[in-house]
Amino acid sequence: MIPDSDLIAPDLPFIDLHRHLDGNVRLSTIVELGAKHGVELPGDTIETLRPHVQVTGIEPDLVSWLAHLLWMIRVLGDYDDCRRIARENVEDAKAAGLDYVELRFSPYYMARPHGLDPAAVVEAVIAGIDEGVEATGLPVRLIGILSRTHGPEACTVELEALLAHRDRITALDLAGDEASWPAELFVEHFARGRDAGWRVTVHAGEAGGAASVWAAIDLLGATRIGHGVRSIDDPRLLDTLAERAIGLELNLTSNLQTSTVPSLAEHPLKAFLERGLLATINTDNPVVIGFDLRHEYESAATAAGLDRPSIRQAQANALEIAFLDGAERAQVRGARR
Repeated sequence: MIPDSDLIAPDLPFIDLHRHLDGNVRLSTIVELGAKHGVELPGDTIETLRPHVQVTGIEPDLVSWLAHLLWMIRVLGDYDDCRRIARENVEDAKAAGLDYVELRFSPYYMARPHGLDPAAVVEAVIAGIDEGVEATGLPVRLIGILSRTHGPEACTVELEALLAHRDRITALDLAGDEASWPAELFVEHFARGRDAGWRVTVHAGEAGGAASVWAAIDLLGATRIGHGVRSIDDPRLLDTLAERAIGLELNLTSNLQTSTVPSLAEHPLKAFLERGLLATINTDNPVVIGFDLRHEYESAATAAGLDRPSIRQAQANALEIAFLDGAERAQVRGARR
């Protein structure tokens, strides 16, 4: 149920399309799993751990911001831990009032600290999602991430792990150090993903420029872009995004914290919506940014200059670009009627 709000439209589903499950681990779970596996954490209570995981200021760049996620995966010592955090992500999305959520994860990133098998990590995540869906009734789709930070060879291993469960994966994503690992290195990976029937969304235009967004579209086949902030720098790209109905998954607080934008007032979301682009409002990693989707709609969006009609349009756009077929979309839409 959507929390009472003057800005969140009660007749439209409340949707988060860009939400990392491996970057959204409860602080209490990190503490418990750290103790379970003997992982030395920078804090052994929720409050002493919080400043090492939750960003409260502005980081100089994306890579510095991503470092806050490391404690979440360092405590994933076995497959049951992976199952647990997936289940808890669904529970937390339901508690936040979401009507539909797309959760994305990188099995190689999750497997690496303790030498787990990435394919078994995928299996465990699917099991946890199933448990969460059964308990909450919340519709969930999974997006598999290739973690570009580890290079093309590691991404091949990651791709194989995801393909082993291809029927349970809805889309393929490329995330991580965008500036150092361009899309050109992952063309064959995404060709295989598209051949598997997956949709494609790519992190681009966050740490990289408009050229990175072009590459995501032209080389990788993206029909949605994660972030895409720097698209504002290229009028021809904006025209292409509009003409091809390519969705933009914007993350306001995250974009501010990673220094992708200098302030929320200078965020291009308002300009994207005024131009008719399919721009949306999402959280990225709620535990890291310290807020959930309600805050992004009610506080961050208004700070970015959005009025009630534009916030409503962003909410409607989320349903339009969600990775759902017609019947599924109608079912999610019906949740608010």
